[in-house]
Amino acid sequence: MDIRRLQHLVTLADKANYARAAEQLHLSQPALTRSVQAAEQEFGVRLFDRGAGEVRPTAAGLFVLERARQLVQQSRNLQRDMQLYRERLMGDTACGFGPFPTQFLLAPLLQRARNQYPQVHVRAIMGNWQQLLQRLKDEEIEFFVAETRELPVSGDWVIRPLPPQRGGLYVRSGHPLLQQAGTRFTLPQLHAYGLAAVRLPQTVREALCAQLQLGHERELLAVECDDVHSLIALTLQTDTVLAAIEPSVRHLLQGSQLQQVHARDVPSMTSHYGVVWQRGRSLSPMAEWLVQQVSELAVPA
Repeated sequence: MDIRRLQHLVTLADKANYARAAEQLHLSQPALTRSVQAAEQEFGVRLFDRGAGEVRPTAAGLFVLERARQLVQQSRNLQRDMQLYRERLMGDTACGFGPFPTQFLLAPLLQRARNQYPQVHVRAIMGNWQQLLQRLKDEEIEFFVAETRELPVSGDWVIRPLPPQRGGLYVRSGHPLLQQAGTRFTLPQLHAYGLAAVRLPQTVREALCAQLQLGHERELLAVECDDVHSLIALTLQTDTVLAAIEPSVRHLLQGSQLQQVHARDVPSMTSHYGVVWQRGRSLSPMAEWLVQQVSELAVPA
C-alpha cells in the first residue's frame, strides 16, 4: 500500500468531504475518488459511506484508518529524521583509534564534534590496528585511525594516509643520561635503562633487535603497553626510556618534564597512520565529517 494513498484516506476521513480533502491534497476530486476506490479494491472492503455531501468511514474504514494514521506519521518522522541525519543534526556513529591517535587526536576531535553537532552520539573505541580491523569487519565501527604499515593488503578496505608524525626517544628531566655531556647516545646505552613503547611494527622490532644483537624480540622492550597515558606516567616516575611520537608528548616537552634523547645508530622514526574504512560501504554524513576533521588535526604543527 502506497503511503500517499494512505494519506488520501486519512485526509478524507478528517475532512469528511471529497472536495475539501482534494483541495488540501492538491488533487482533483476525480483523482482522489480513484485513489480511494483503488484502496477499497486492494483491501477488498468498503472504507467509506457516501451521504449527502458528507463521507463517513465504515467499521472496516475505522480499522484501516487507525493503522494508516500511524504509518503516515511514521513516514513523516522518517522524512524529518533523514533530513536531520543528512545535516548531521541527529544520529550516531562509531569509530576506532589506535594508541597514539587516541593520545593526540581523539580529544580535539570529540571537542569539535560536540561543539558543532551536539545532538549526534559519537562512540569512540580504542585498540590496536588488529582489534580495530576486526571491529571494522564486524561493522561495529565505520572507520578507524591507526598505524597502517602492517595492515594486510586487501581490496576490502580503503586507506587514507595521514601526514607522518616524527617519533623519538624521551626521558624524564633529571634522568641519569642527562647528566652526561650531550643528548646523543648509542642504542645500547638507552636500552640499558629499559625501553617502553606501544606494540611496534614488525619491521621496526626486527631492525632494533638486529642493532642490539638481541636473541629474542621479547628482550627489546622492558614495557609494552597500548595505553600511552600509562607509558608517559611510567617515564615521568622512573628511568625508563619512552619511544613515542612527538605530538603525544609535546606538552611535556614544552613544560620541560620530558626531554628528547638521540641514539646515533637509530634511523629517524616516523609514523604511518591512516584512516581506514570498508570499501563499498558508504560512510554516514557524520563519519565523513569526522574523517575530514581527523585529516585537519593530523597536520604536524
